[in-house]
Amino acid sequence: MKKITEPSNKMQTFVARQPIFDRKKNIYAYELLYRGSKENSYTESDADAATSRVIVDSFLMLGVDSLTGGNPAFINMTYNLLLEEYVSLLPKENVFVEILENVEPDEHVIEVCRKLKTNGYTIVLDDFEYQDKFIPLIDLADIIKVDFRLSPEEEQRSIVHRFPHRQIRFLAEKVETMEEFERAVEMGYTLFQGYFFGRPHIVTGQGIPPQLNHYIRLLNEINKTEPNFKNIEIIIKKDLSLSYKLLRYINSAFFGLRAQVNSILHALTLLGVMEIRKWASLVFIANMSKNVPEELVVQSVVRARFAESLANPLGQPKRKDDLFLMGLFSLIDAIVNRPKAEVLEKIPIMDDVKDAILGEEGTLGQVLQCIIAYEHGEWERVSELCKILVIDETLLPVYYVNAVKWADQSVRTQILAEEQQ
Repeated sequence: MKKITEPSNKMQTFVARQPIFDRKKNIYAYELLYRGSKENSYTESDADAATSRVIVDSFLMLGVDSLTGGNPAFINMTYNLLLEEYVSLLPKENVFVEILENVEPDEHVIEVCRKLKTNGYTIVLDDFEYQDKFIPLIDLADIIKVDFRLSPEEEQRSIVHRFPHRQIRFLAEKVETMEEFERAVEMGYTLFQGYFFGRPHIVTGQGIPPQLNHYIRLLNEINKTEPNFKNIEIIIKKDLSLSYKLLRYINSAFFGLRAQVNSILHALTLLGVMEIRKWASLVFIANMSKNVPEELVVQSVVRARFAESLANPLGQPKRKDDLFLMGLFSLIDAIVNRPKAEVLEKIPIMDDVKDAILGEEGTLGQVLQCIIAYEHGEWERVSELCKILVIDETLLPVYYVNAVKWADQSVRTQILAEEQQ
C-alpha cells in the first residue's frame, strides 16, 4: 500500500460538507467535498492526492465528528485509491465508500469492492447511469445516486424500479427545489442531496409568524447604540420561554461556569452586549424554523460564524456582529417561508447587511458569495472572491471547520433547551 499523502505547508486541503437527507428531511449523512490545493487543474493524480488528504485531515487529524456531527461521511474514491485500499484505514461505521462515475468496473475494482462489502463497508455508486458492465457493482451497492440535473425525468423514475429484488436505496442528487424533492419522493427515492431545503416554498396568503414581533422588540432593544440591560430584562421576562432559554444557555456546558446563574440580569451581564445579540438572533432563527429541517438552522449558524471569523482578515474587526448577522439571516426566506425583503424590513440590521443578503454587490455581498461558494465546493469561485477581497485563501479551511463545530454545538444547546422546556 502506498503512503497516504501527509499534511504539509505546500499543500492546503479545502474540505466542505454537503448534507444528505432522508424523506423526513432529517440528516442522514454528509458528503465531504474537497480540493487538494489552491490550483484548480485536476488530473487523476490530483484527485488521488486530494482524497488521500481528506482521509488524513478529516479522520486522522480533525476527527470526522467535527465535520459530520457523528453522522456518516460519503468519501469519493478514485480508481487508484480503491486499488490501494486506503479506505480500509477508516472506520466502517463512519465511512460510506462513494465510487465515482468514471471508475472502470474491472476485475480489480470488483474484487476490492467485494472485500469492502464483506468487511461491512457501505458501497455507494455516484452519478449512476445504467450500463451492463456495472452489474457486478450493482450487486454490491447499498446506495445508488442519480443526478437530477443530468438525467431526464423518465430515467430518474425507471431506475428506481429496475432492480426490485435488491436491497438498494436510491439517492436523488442535486435536488434544488421543493417540487423536485416531492417528485423524487413520489418516484421512490429515500435519500436526497441538494439545496432544496435552503429555498423558500411560499404558501399564498401565509403571514409572518406572530412570535416574530416579540423577537423583533428584543432585537431592536439589543441593537440600540447603548442597550439598556434593564429594558432587555423586562422584554425577556415577559416571555417565559425566552427566560428559560437564556438561563438554560448560560448554564450549559458551552460556558462551563462554576456557579449556577439564576438571574436574567446576571445572565445578561455575564454575556455582554455582543453575545446577547448573537444569542437572541440564534433563538429567533431556531424559533422561526419549527417546520423546516434542522440542517437549515445549522447551516445558517455555520454561515454566521464563518462570516464573523473573516472580519479580521478583511480588515474590519469592528464589524464582526454585522458579519455574523449577515450569515445568520442569509437563509431567512427559507426559514419563515416568506420573501427575504419582506422579513428583513422588520429586522434591525445595517442597510449594507440587508443589501448583501438580498444579493447586492459590495464587500459584504462578496463575503457572503464566497461563503456560499465554499459550501458548494465551487473552489474556482472561492479563489476568485478571495483575490477580490484580499483574503488569504488558505485560512478558510480552519475557519470553516471551527464554524461547523461551533454551529453544531450552539444549535444542539438550543434544541436541548427546547426539548427540556
